[in-house]
Amino acid sequence: MKKSLTDDSRKAIGASLQTANHAFMETYPGETGRRQPVHTVYGGAHLFRADSAARLGQVAERTLQEYAPDFVVFARALGLPKSEELPDVLDYATGLRHRLETDPDAVREENQAAWLAHAIYARVQEKLKREPVEDFRIDFEDGYGNRPDAEEDGHAESAAKEVAQGMSAGSLPPFIGIRIKPFTEELRERSMRTLDIFVSTVLDQASDRLPDNFVVTLPKITTPEQVAALSDLFDLIESKANLAAGSLKMEMMIETTQSIIDSEGRINLPQLLRAARGRCTAAHFGTYDYTASCSITAAHQHMMHPACDFAKHMMQVSFAGTGIWLSDGATNIMPVAPHRAAAGAQLTQDQIDENRAVVHRAWKLHYDHIQHSLTGGFYQGWDLHPAQLPTRYAAVYSFFLESLDAASERLRNFVEKAAKATLVGDVFDDAATGQGLLNYFLRALNCGALAEAEALGLSGLTLEELRSGSFVKILKNRQSL
Repeated sequence: MKKSLTDDSRKAIGASLQTANHAFMETYPGETGRRQPVHTVYGGAHLFRADSAARLGQVAERTLQEYAPDFVVFARALGLPKSEELPDVLDYATGLRHRLETDPDAVREENQAAWLAHAIYARVQEKLKREPVEDFRIDFEDGYGNRPDAEEDGHAESAAKEVAQGMSAGSLPPFIGIRIKPFTEELRERSMRTLDIFVSTVLDQASDRLPDNFVVTLPKITTPEQVAALSDLFDLIESKANLAAGSLKMEMMIETTQSIIDSEGRINLPQLLRAARGRCTAAHFGTYDYTASCSITAAHQHMMHPACDFAKHMMQVSFAGTGIWLSDGATNIMPVAPHRAAAGAQLTQDQIDENRAVVHRAWKLHYDHIQHSLTGGFYQGWDLHPAQLPTRYAAVYSFFLESLDAASERLRNFVEKAAKATLVGDVFDDAATGQGLLNYFLRALNCGALAEAEALGLSGLTLEELRSGSFVKILKNRQSL
């Protein structure tokens, strides 16, 4: 066939392109496929104990039982689809509860709303017993406050000893870390000292080991030099403690306007990431500090404010493809009942009703905030109170389970068509969508919304294919068979 270019001319152009492509892939390696926690629970360092995660789970279980003793009450409190159509009385005489417990697949075909509400409630209950907290941040910043140096020194040491005890007992959550104070002129020395005491004490108490998935969170970042300084500290600590280079990891908190755009009008986020020198694993958005830095009044500081959506989208654009996890902020309205019975006394019915209404209202707000985050592509957020744990898991499970059937059909159909663009109903899918559907199943599996057997059966993939994390690889392997 006729050609105008020689092989050598194409190779010369390809060589320069290869260099650029390799540099791009190094900067943007894509999703790691590692499990990302669905939340981070923040708690003051002075309160942390080796068994804090289990204690928080017990409080969450009691709250769920008291204010939502069955799946119908919980579904209505959160506003799950068609929850208003569920029966008021759930005794065995109705048959619904018994059938949901013995033959949920059949009920799913007949009554999707009942199946969804029951499945979410059951999975939340199981989660609170098995793993109530996925990630815990021992807080030396806003949740701790400014204290005399001797007091913070003591808490840095005592919290570290509790972590070491938790490592020995196996009672720590799967992800854990500390939030130090910001590297401002006023607080940088205090922050560095706390970091040194904490890490050194854990290593001393735990045979020169740190917990799995340990991170240090740096708040209120304004300049790349602050991130670089933390990287420098990590280098020094690793050298002095004989830790492997790169062992210490950080999370950046994006909660100032300057962390988004610098003084010269440049997008600052990529510069912050470069300053971390490969040590950054995640970027967390700070709702209330960020809105305050935008001069938004307290009454309008909330997670769904347009200013927050702008900042979070800047984070997405800057960090997409880098493998950096993104986390949204917290709902600051707590599901805490206003009335408590005095010793030997009982609450009135009006007080009981008001308690339930207040808790349900806060649950609904928390649920809506999480759904907003998930829809926007933020799969992690902060929780500040154990009573928020039921709604955290309910919102995450609901997000995945509500669209499960449609996602399953689309993924199976697309894989079977071997990468050709397909039409399922009125939805057009191409390769990019295929990767998005695969990511959906990976996240649903990692967060516990789906069991492994469910994910494999619904997706039509093997476990090896699912864990590969690459839709292109799956198609290439299947096309070669």
